[in-house]
Amino acid sequence: MMQVAGKAGAVLRIDLRAIQDNYRLLQELLGTVQCGAAVKADAYGLGVVPVAQALLAASCRHFFVAHLQEAIVLRSHLPKDATIYVMHGSPVGYEEEFLENQCIPVLNSLEQIKSWQQLVAKAQRALPAILQFDTGMARMGLSVIESEALFATPQLLDGINVQYMMSHLVSAEDQANPFNQKQLTTFNTLRARMPACKASLSNSSGIFLGKDFHFDLARPGAALYGVAPVAGQANPMRAVAHLQGRIIQTREIPAGTGVGYGSTWRSSQTTRIATVGVGYADGWMRSLSNRGIAHIAGQAVPMVGNVSMDTITLDVTGIAAKHLQPGALVELISADNTVDQVAARANTIGYEILTSLGGRYERTYSN
Repeated sequence: MMQVAGKAGAVLRIDLRAIQDNYRLLQELLGTVQCGAAVKADAYGLGVVPVAQALLAASCRHFFVAHLQEAIVLRSHLPKDATIYVMHGSPVGYEEEFLENQCIPVLNSLEQIKSWQQLVAKAQRALPAILQFDTGMARMGLSVIESEALFATPQLLDGINVQYMMSHLVSAEDQANPFNQKQLTTFNTLRARMPACKASLSNSSGIFLGKDFHFDLARPGAALYGVAPVAGQANPMRAVAHLQGRIIQTREIPAGTGVGYGSTWRSSQTTRIATVGVGYADGWMRSLSNRGIAHIAGQAVPMVGNVSMDTITLDVTGIAAKHLQPGALVELISADNTVDQVAARANTIGYEILTSLGGRYERTYSN
């Protein structure tokens, strides 16, 4: 196993070229439709500045974050021709900071629309925004009642340059789910009320639902970072995150010995245990206790015992000693154990695995 000098308990390598290749694949599927990128949550835990700059180099010009603070951080690292959209809209009282930081809100309610129109009056010029409609998520966006109120009072949009109307798909990863078509029908009905307005509906999985869902701008996220976009199908995206944990020490334990907090696993025979410097403080979820796996020298080894704050323990019986020296690296997320496979063992989704990756890793970026 390759030795790497370093002070951290694990190494997280992010493949920026893979992100660029994933972006280009999605853009190819979209044809002439613009492909944006969701870089919220620190680019799904992978580092928003290097990731956004890599996407910029791949010709992306539309970037979506969740919070205003994320937009402010990102703004100084992107050129003026790159547009940053804030999907939660403006926090109350912070509308002017959108102008100062050259970012655009997604307006999700009549209250946000009215607040943005007040800024229009103060600025004495038209201001851009995206208008979001709820078509079934019941999370954000104008409800049916609010939508009807808006259409009945079109002057609410006076001075607002609505660049796109948008909504969000609920179950796009499940291509057979009839709710996809129901949302599309609802969205098209809304579009008929604003026929001159450009539209955005597709997330990562929505792109794979076909041209009817593409409209004018797509905003993929997880697929850019290697998460499978379509349930039950081979993943066409390149892997982006590669996580390796460092062995701290190994020990041999006799049969009947408990391992870790609560002794939830006991050896049935003489067993060699390796302790690795990754734990739930690093986003390696406790639900992987006695369920996760790692790879050493191409061989799968099981995690045994509970995941601790800073460590996991592996049953490395049968692995050659030369691969188990202190500082040796074991594969935690790799081609043999993808982020989606890790997620399945943790009873969650790849999104959560990526966004949970902590700040203690030695992070490296490859182009």
